[in-house]
Amino acid sequence: MNLTDSFQGARTSFNGQISQFAITTSQQLPPLFGTPGELTNYLAKSVFLINIGSNDYINNYLLPRRYISSHVYSGEAYADLLINNLSNQLSKLYRLGARKMVLVGIGPLGCIPSQLSMVSSNNGCVDRVNNLVTLFNSRLIQLTSTLNASLPGSFFVYQNIYNIFSNMVRDPSKYGFTVPNSACCGNGRYGGDLTCLPLEQPCKNRDQYVFWDSFHPTQAVNAMIAESCYAKSGTECYPISIYQLAQL
Repeated sequence: MNLTDSFQGARTSFNGQISQFAITTSQQLPPLFGTPGELTNYLAKSVFLINIGSNDYINNYLLPRRYISSHVYSGEAYADLLINNLSNQLSKLYRLGARKMVLVGIGPLGCIPSQLSMVSSNNGCVDRVNNLVTLFNSRLIQLTSTLNASLPGSFFVYQNIYNIFSNMVRDPSKYGFTVPNSACCGNGRYGGDLTCLPLEQPCKNRDQYVFWDSFHPTQAVNAMIAESCYAKSGTECYPISIYQLAQL
């Protein structure tokens, strides 16, 4: 959504990024290729990773004092709105030459330190937030199939990060972690009241933490999530792994 994160100041929306890509493909890349056909083939073989949507909840729908979206849309209606916008945006990328695209689902936002810091209880993840995310992810899976069927020559892959991320939070020791809910670098309750600040000293054993700051996972978590889909035997991607997608 173009309005998402607007209260934070300058940022580049997905629509803005697509406009930048249009300039890249029409002005900057052609001189690097002998013929237009070579550029077309290059773009068709490239893998585009679209990892977006979390901020449309964290810094939009879940901030009712700053945005009207949660007052206007139910959880299901908002998920529909996001998916419709995303479908149009992905179609624009397709028209610009993108063919192989990975659509990354949203993780369990109800488990991140920033959300945990906002509730008074200590009962684990915030189910209401995770339920909103699930509505979006279920539609994103359907969108993957729809686009594969409607855009000739395209191949869309859905990456499911929700399940493995949830498992890390519920059973951290299985993955080598000891701290599943607090930020390695943050302030306040769960380190989620105020995110990691410049010059702030982070935890010493960051590989033991699931979360780096109020919002993001640590490098150790990201490596495991990537392995679950980028590896030849990746199981958290549909209908094929990203490794297999790159071979097409």
